[in-house]
Amino acid sequence: MQIIPIAHPLSAVVRVPGSKSLTNRALLIASLVNGSTHLTNALFSDDSRHFAKALQALGFDIQFDETDQTMTVTGLGGKIPASKAELFIGNAGTAARFLSAFLTLGNGEYILDGEPRMRERPIGDLVDSLTQLGANIRPVENVEGGKRNAQICPPVKITANGLPGGKAQIAGDISSQFLSALLMVAPYAQGEIKITLSTELNSKPYVDMTIDIMKDFGVEIERDGYNSFTIHPAAYLPISNYQIESDASAASYFFAAPAICGGTVRVENISRKSVQGDIAFLDILKQMGCQVMEGENFIEVTDAELLLGVDVDMCDISDTAQTLAAIAPFASSSTRIRGIASARVKETDRVHATCTELARLGVQVEEHEDGMTIHPCKIFWPANIQTYNDHRMAMAFSLIGLRVDGVAIENSTCVSKTFPNYFEVLDSLR
Repeated sequence: MQIIPIAHPLSAVVRVPGSKSLTNRALLIASLVNGSTHLTNALFSDDSRHFAKALQALGFDIQFDETDQTMTVTGLGGKIPASKAELFIGNAGTAARFLSAFLTLGNGEYILDGEPRMRERPIGDLVDSLTQLGANIRPVENVEGGKRNAQICPPVKITANGLPGGKAQIAGDISSQFLSALLMVAPYAQGEIKITLSTELNSKPYVDMTIDIMKDFGVEIERDGYNSFTIHPAAYLPISNYQIESDASAASYFFAAPAICGGTVRVENISRKSVQGDIAFLDILKQMGCQVMEGENFIEVTDAELLLGVDVDMCDISDTAQTLAAIAPFASSSTRIRGIASARVKETDRVHATCTELARLGVQVEEHEDGMTIHPCKIFWPANIQTYNDHRMAMAFSLIGLRVDGVAIENSTCVSKTFPNYFEVLDSLR
């Protein structure tokens, strides 16, 4: 897809879809309640569809209305109807992690598998923790000719008879979704669960989000900061209508656009009160000199008089690192992105992929184990940007094409993972 530059400062109002993170958490929790929950402003994308279809394959009644962006989920009080299922979850990381934990509550045998890239995304730390809690979950043997190595990836087989509970350690330096998965299913274990972190925790705001949505559905936990969490047996309460916030990660591209093109963009149906950690991307834009105006139900970003480079640790908001990388070449000084080593095991190795594609455009960039340094660029080269089937590569690099002539995005349809109409919304900036 060729991106046509916009030759004038922006003056636009946009809306972005519902949060992927909140939609998938709400789907899981609503499946555990005893009764029906109506989700509004739900995200309809590849990831959320894979998750919802997996739940349907397990016997849950889930009704969709894509026009109204609603889903109605009828939960069964912690019971999983199917006693046997083979689930395919594409490359949906949240679905893989959350369902691995969820299936331990069932009674039967389940296999969880995905696309080739999902078979490279490690979940060994989650498997270890679930095993400590009494679950029987292991890698499927004879995948492409042999056993999986110690760094376990899907496919995995869960032989379930409920989750006993007890004490477990969990590593938090690969993905916070491991901890979120444990927290959400823990109230339905047979006994109390205490989880202790064995490493520093990445993406802390996503764990806060998990705890917030659990509280919305009536379950509170005990915690010692981000060191340990205690969850007693409890039951989630159905909510007749649960509103999903607009996606802060998706909004980041439109917050970033004025920094690149000039002008102002307002994103509606989102606020700084959001429970999503990626809303903190606005603080980085402020450091770069952009103006941010916050309303009750909108956020408006205006370009900087002089766009400044920054040195930032994005450990907690790594999904917006590519967005910053797209802005950085237009800054007046270099930008150092730190703390995103875990991004190497996402949809692609996002650190290496971002550096490679910036270099393809003629940008001077240095790759580090935990991030990158990006230098200002005066002369860009025309390029076909490789997306590595990563939606965030496509969305971030399309922003550069709003100002630079000759930028084309290969495999642009990969945005369907989280934002199917992204390019329509991007085009509306004109």
